[in-house]
Amino acid sequence: MPVPDSTSKGLGYITSTLAAPVSPAEAALRPLSFSDFTGQPKTIERLQVMVGAARKRGEALNHILLSGPPGLGKTTLAFILGHELGKAVRVTSGPVIEKAGDLAGLLTNLEEGDILFIDEIHRIPKTVEEYLYSAMEDFRLDIMIDQGPNARSVRLTIPRFTLVGATTRAGLLTAPLRSRFTLQTRLDYYDRPTLEGIVQRSCGLLKVQIDPGGAAEIATRARGTPRVANNLINFCRDFAQERAQGTITQPVAARALELLEIDAAGLDEMDKRMLRVMAENYRGGPVGMSTIAVAVGEEAETLEEVHEPFLIQEGYLQRTPQGRVLTSKGYHAVGLKPVAGEQGSLL
Repeated sequence: MPVPDSTSKGLGYITSTLAAPVSPAEAALRPLSFSDFTGQPKTIERLQVMVGAARKRGEALNHILLSGPPGLGKTTLAFILGHELGKAVRVTSGPVIEKAGDLAGLLTNLEEGDILFIDEIHRIPKTVEEYLYSAMEDFRLDIMIDQGPNARSVRLTIPRFTLVGATTRAGLLTAPLRSRFTLQTRLDYYDRPTLEGIVQRSCGLLKVQIDPGGAAEIATRARGTPRVANNLINFCRDFAQERAQGTITQPVAARALELLEIDAAGLDEMDKRMLRVMAENYRGGPVGMSTIAVAVGEEAETLEEVHEPFLIQEGYLQRTPQGRVLTSKGYHAVGLKPVAGEQGSLL
């Protein structure tokens, strides 16, 4: 689990699979092996093949790129890789690596076979990204020292390591960086039966009493995301202890989630604000995300990464070259009917 790195001046966290957990709850909910991880069968099988082959050859694992919406298990899978290989996992994020010296500090502190996990890797500055190319392929770094007439290049040899990159926006990665990952795999939203199993597992580890109806209710409103499901479990547990008899039943879960303004389809308040603004102010679209963001008072990047993927997958809106367009399902979600001739009525 994450342990602050006191030697890298805030470059991120250094995580060892043998380190003590930050909190018992966090350690309990995070799977530590492939057998404990639920869902994403294609990605798990691909990773198992790579890990098994690396073990037999006694070599470092090849570089891996994990993409997909937040909360689906990209960071957890990086920890599982470290646990399965018996190697340390060192964690940082793209925006924190501001210059080549930051990257050099991270890479030179690695040991043979260690895993460097970079979250939001698409946000690494392009000038720093170019240094990653030789590090990933040749396991060396060419760093410029000083400036002007005194400038000189210093070559640093680094141990063979595994770069595991995670991104919520794979399209923003440059082609040269993307091509250097041996495996590029995407994590998709979880179906309801799988989420029910995750809810049951989390409640068992947290010693929370829940019946099948309560698990189904939470899974239905969790937006296909385990992180959301675990957050809802914590609130439903508090609600059950404060307003019920301590057991999360279907009625108790429904009342708790209604208090959070999460409806039976998993739509929260911001989702409905987006849909209502598109319907009432812009006749169902097409309308740009930046315009929607101003209208609802939220950052466009947050809407694109957190809310829009779920709304598109569930069929509430569509993305077109002209902008976002509301579908008939999107109108009905906010209690409105498409008006004849509006874009949304055609979808």
